Amino acid sequence: MKRSMKPGTMLYPLPAVLVTGGDMEHSTVMTAAWTGIVNSDPPMTYVSIRPERYSYGIIRERGEFVINLTTADMAKDVDYAGCVSGKKQDKFEKLGFVKEPGEIVKAPMIAQCPVNLECRVTEVKELGSHTMFLAEIVRVHADEKLFDANDRICLEKAGLLAYIHGGYLPLGTRKLGTFGYSVMKPKTQKKKAAESRKMSLMKKKSKHSAPKKKESVFTGKSRLVSKD
Repeated sequence: MKRSMKPGTMLYPLPAVLVTGGDMEHSTVMTAAWTGIVNSDPPMTYVSIRPERYSYGIIRERGEFVINLTTADMAKDVDYAGCVSGKKQDKFEKLGFVKEPGEIVKAPMIAQCPVNLECRVTEVKELGSHTMFLAEIVRVHADEKLFDANDRICLEKAGLLAYIHGGYLPLGTRKLGTFGYSVMKPKTQKKKAAESRKMSLMKKKSKHSAPKKKESVFTGKSRLVSKD
């Protein structure tokens, strides 16, 4: 038995992202959960912002922004960026966010975030409480550590942060399946399982044979993923 409720934004989980606007010298950062993918070719996204937000005017005027994916260990900073206005405080300085220049847009990327999406606004829709900025994703950057031996990006390694009905939660890493696994033929399933075991064995051997080296907590380097 289910309980009927009045209409509401009951679609979760959502990504808790940091949206940056402006340029490297004069920039703004805000937290947003009203975001997602709306098209694949060309790759398009959106972010919905209340007009009273400080970032709203900057993004609307410049027509570009960066969506920065966040991690569970950034939760407190992500919450702070959504509670304090950029009119009152330089949140980059307060939170220690390191700015990185993008390749296409002038808005800065946040170095601590594992993935950054440079976006260019294509359409502005005034919906009511929020205004939706539809945008084309013109460049993607991702930390080198997220790539496996086959040069495939593994976002499950990033420890991404999710937002569910007013709360921040870490996304799990246990994979339940991959796209199409429900209709996959048994022969293909066995082949993929064998490949997975082989890759896991190679990683273990590589880990034991590789010389030990001191790891830095954060290098600030990112890797280009998408192509023009």
